[in-house]
Parts: sequence; structure tokens; C-alpha cells
Amino acid sequence: MKHKFLKYFTLISLLLLVSCTNSQARKKAALKQQLQRKEISYLPEFPSPNKKDFRKIQEKTIAFYNEAMDPKHFNGQFLVAKNGKVLFIRSKGYSNIREKKKMTLNTPMHVASVSKVATSIAVLRLASQKQIFLDSDVRWYLPEFPYKGVTVRMLLNHRSGVPYYGYFTFHTWHLGKTLYNRNVLKLLKKYKFPLNFPPDTKFAYSNTNYALLALIIEKVTNQSFPKAMQILVFEPLKMKNTFILDRSTNLSKICQSYNSSKKLEVFDYLDAVYGDKNMYTTALDLLQMDKGSYSEKFLPDSLRKQMFKGYSYEHAGKSNYGLGIRLKEMKGKDTYYFHSGWWHGNTACYTTLRNDTICIIALSNVYSQKVWHVNRLAMNFGNYPFQFQFE
Repeated sequence: MKHKFLKYFTLISLLLLVSCTNSQARKKAALKQQLQRKEISYLPEFPSPNKKDFRKIQEKTIAFYNEAMDPKHFNGQFLVAKNGKVLFIRSKGYSNIREKKKMTLNTPMHVASVSKVATSIAVLRLASQKQIFLDSDVRWYLPEFPYKGVTVRMLLNHRSGVPYYGYFTFHTWHLGKTLYNRNVLKLLKKYKFPLNFPPDTKFAYSNTNYALLALIIEKVTNQSFPKAMQILVFEPLKMKNTFILDRSTNLSKICQSYNSSKKLEVFDYLDAVYGDKNMYTTALDLLQMDKGSYSEKFLPDSLRKQMFKGYSYEHAGKSNYGLGIRLKEMKGKDTYYFHSGWWHGNTACYTTLRNDTICIIALSNVYSQKVWHVNRLAMNFGNYPFQFQFE
């Protein structure tokens, strides 16, 4: 009887091993297929803008830049494009003030929470390949996750109720020790911090959601998040100056961050967590990402519609959130889609005016709220909501 049990146990173990091996092989094959598709053009063809309209938009953009962005003191990158064609672009200042290293159009900058747009796109691309299911329980991908009823979609639209790691680590983590995404998950498992609210009952912005999404991407692809993002987003869209920061990077060589007095912002224990932040990119590369977001080849229309819709209507208001994108909605106005960001001295705003195929990007590595006010420019291009302050 004992030998019979051992025989069955061995057989079951072998079957499980084969199943796991096949699963890993499928993941590798899917990523290999992604790499082989690098030569496919995922970028759509836009009609050429009307020359008269193009000049008009250009004139308004230049006037706005000179008046609102304070070009004499601006430190960063600024871009406006219509139908995928750049009509105005500038880079100003320094990527490293001490070394007098000039900011160029090819200088990758930390774009803070604008990183969430790219993370969301990666998740949606995996969903289009049936490797991630948006309404699956997070525990299906991360068994250590301690909360019931939280789905991938709820992480994407900030309706999970999961608390922010920047708060709960302050009392549960050695602040002199670097925190990684896997540590965030382990702390959630160990302490089982209470959810801020029952899942899918309201909206609350939490970077933890996107730190967990990065772990799900790693689990599904069997690749590090930086590598997976290269394969899923950056390489297909030819974002040649974009990367996810990891701690193997020479931190002194990348674009530095400064406060409003141009004092260097140092890296701290939270600076290794990615998915919610830590994408370094350029205005030109963000334009590539914006163009890709219109492409059926890159992102199926059914998923694009889910990305660019609001999910939180419990309370009346103008602000909403899709899947990795912010919305401003007002009756009688076109929806204004954007994502802002702020981390240390880095401030950023990515705006995509879907009705008019206009993209506005403002990035600064010296703390400045000016980049968040580009909605004033959007009002010149269409029927968009009135000026609002950063939230």
C-alpha cells in the first residue's frame, strides 16, 4: 500500500512539474513572439493636419509657452502634437545642474505617476493576449495577497481600498533599507493592514495598486518588470530613450531631481518601487506612447474603451479615473484625459485630447506646478473643461 501511494505521489508530482514547465514555456513563447514582432508597425497613420489649423494651434502654443511656462526659468521638456505630428517642442535647462549637463530632447526624465499610464497599457496588452484577466481576483496571480474580492481592474482604477505603502512602511520598515515591490507585498501579508474601504465601493488613489500590478506583470511574463515593459511597450512603440529604473542603474548618471530652489533631491528608501513611478522617458517617447494608444494593432478597441472611461460615480463631480488615466468630465464639454505626476522634484503632465488627436506633454526635473496647468492650453483646441488646479 505504501509503495502504491508513493507511486501515485510521484506520478502527481511529475504531472505538476510538467504542467508548471509547460506554463513557463508558454510565457516565454509569448514574450518571444512579442520580440519577433518588433518590426511590425504598431503606430497608426493619422491624416495630415489642416495647414491653417496647424498654424493656428502652433501660434496659440507658442504664446502659451512664453506666457505660462516661463521659458527663461523652465527646466525640462515641453511638447505639443496634432495627429501625431510635433508642432512645438522645447528642452531647456540642465539634467545635472552641478555638472552643467544640458537637458536635451533625448534626455530621459523621471515622469512620476505618468508611469502608471504605461503600466496600465502593459496590463491591457497582456489582457489582450489572455495572460491577464481584468476581473480575476488578485490572489490568482499573487497568492500572498491577503485581501478577498480585489480584482486586477480595481488595482487599475484605484477602487481596491489597499492602503498606500508610503504610509504603512513608515512604522513597519527600516527607513534606511531600500524597499522593493516584493517587500510591499510581504508587509501586506504580514500585517494585514485594514483596507481603506470595501473593494469596489469608492475611489482612493494609492500607489500600492500599481506596485502590485508590476508584480503581476512579472509573475505572468516570468521577466523583471523593467524587461517586461521593454518587450510589451517601449520596443513595439520605438520608445528608444525610455526605461524603468532599477537599482543596478548608476544613479549619478541619470537625470537628477531638484526642489524649487534647485537643491538636489536625494534618493530615499521608497525609490526602488516601480510600476507606480520610476519610468524615465522623454516628451518625444511619450508622444510615441500616445500614438500607440490609438492603434488597434497595439491595443484592441475593446480594451481601449475600458481604459478611457470613468469607474467612480458614487458622488457627483468633475474628476474621475479610468484604467491608468485621469478624466475631467463636465456636462456639455468634451472629456479631458490626462495624468499628472509628482515625485521628489519631478513634476509631469501627459494630456491626450482624444476628440482632437492632440497630445500635450510638460515635464520638469525642478519642482514646478506650471506643468500641471497645461489644461489652459487645451481650452484653445476644443470644448474642454475650464481651468482647474492640480489635485
